[in-house]
Amino acid sequence: MIIGGVDISQGPMMKCTKVSITREKCTRDYVPEGAISFSNEDAEGIVQPHNDALVISVLINKSQVKRVLIDPGSLANIIRSRVVEQLGLQDQIVPAVQVLNGFNMACETTKEEITLVVNTAGTTREMKFYVIEADMRYNA
Repeated sequence: MIIGGVDISQGPMMKCTKVSITREKCTRDYVPEGAISFSNEDAEGIVQPHNDALVISVLINKSQVKRVLIDPGSLANIIRSRVVEQLGLQDQIVPAVQVLNGFNMACETTKEEITLVVNTAGTTREMKFYVIEADMRYNA
């Protein structure tokens, strides 16, 4: 989970969010357009409630990127610089300084950002990612 962070020139600001994802019975038939939802069959074999991380593969600029962490509590999208290089998109990176705080309050300063076309479950959107040099378990 990424918490807090504003542009360095404005000074640091923090917001702490605690997120727990649980699966509840569907109480309505309406699912918002672009929502990723799971059926009862998808939940078979999972002990409920749980707070396991949701890690999926997504299409980013028409390339499949594995180990993408979905965290609805994060305030920023991040991507490893190595992934941007492997996608051949270094020319789309723009300078942007941002301080991000992790759940353990460790700080990471980004120097770049990139806007990428992301396709998940048939929904395509442009999303801004902060590019980081640090090692992490996930690619984005």
